[in-house]
Amino acid sequence: MEQLLRVDDLRLYFRTRSGAVQAVDGVTLDLPRGLTLAVIGESGCGKTSLAKAILRLLPRNVQTYTGRVYLNGSDVMRFDEERFRREVRWTRLALVPQAAMNALNPVIRVGEQVAEPLLLHRRAGSANEALKRARKAFSLVGVPADFLHRYAFELSGGMRQRVAIAMALVTEPDLVVLDEPTSALDVLTQANLMNVLKGIKRESAISFVLITHDIATSSELADRVAVMYAGQLVEIADAKHFYKNPLHPYSRKLMASVPTLREDKKLEFIPGQPPSLVNPPTGCRFKDRCPLRFERCDEEPPLLETEDGRQVRCWLHE
Repeated sequence: MEQLLRVDDLRLYFRTRSGAVQAVDGVTLDLPRGLTLAVIGESGCGKTSLAKAILRLLPRNVQTYTGRVYLNGSDVMRFDEERFRREVRWTRLALVPQAAMNALNPVIRVGEQVAEPLLLHRRAGSANEALKRARKAFSLVGVPADFLHRYAFELSGGMRQRVAIAMALVTEPDLVVLDEPTSALDVLTQANLMNVLKGIKRESAISFVLITHDIATSSELADRVAVMYAGQLVEIADAKHFYKNPLHPYSRKLMASVPTLREDKKLEFIPGQPPSLVNPPTGCRFKDRCPLRFERCDEEPPLLETEDGRQVRCWLHE
């Protein structure tokens, strides 16, 4: 399949008083066009930092930002900031940020906010044309057309989240990064929103990167799964393989912590806590919490490829 996105040895470190926080440390992955990649892991493992690194939405305290990000075969890391803003961000690569439903401007009608990217990037000839396309984006995410003229405070949390997704979709990008799109929503609203995303995926050629700590939610949309731990990817696999039989001990513990409807099982937990990203341990970063630790774990494992094409950062699969 045609590769839409490739990330090669991406690193993003933040400068702090305690030292450099290695939020994204040597991440390599790829995503074929039309598929959805779910990036899962505990809070603080670097998932949101990975999204910011791909979109170059960087804070002021960046110490290290290196690697390659290829979009449609073009190395967009080589673009200067103005070219990246003009040609990539929001036109080919869009973001639904974490807590997006609280990011809308309370004094501007939501229809105008959704139409704004079309005008800024000259994708519409007039304000009326931009509003017409915003209405189409609203229809795509299940928001009634008359909501164009409402303000954010007049909408429910679920509707505001749908508006934020419409804003990302309105320019018809190749790839949308969804950062915790269902957080802070009730269970029914989460289910409705996931159905909306599945419908968009089914009816369009847009690809998604879904960033979430909710494994059950990720299984609804994912074609591939990348598990992140302490700034590194520890497993990459097709969804059909991962959810049935994860390989990395951390992935297994994550799956064992998820309740299921069809199976009466004892839920497990992961002992200890994630390591500091300022001074991560040598060798395998999961070794101090791993029930299968052995001597080789003191050496840093590479991403090893299995016979069925999966990748896992664990010496058990050498």
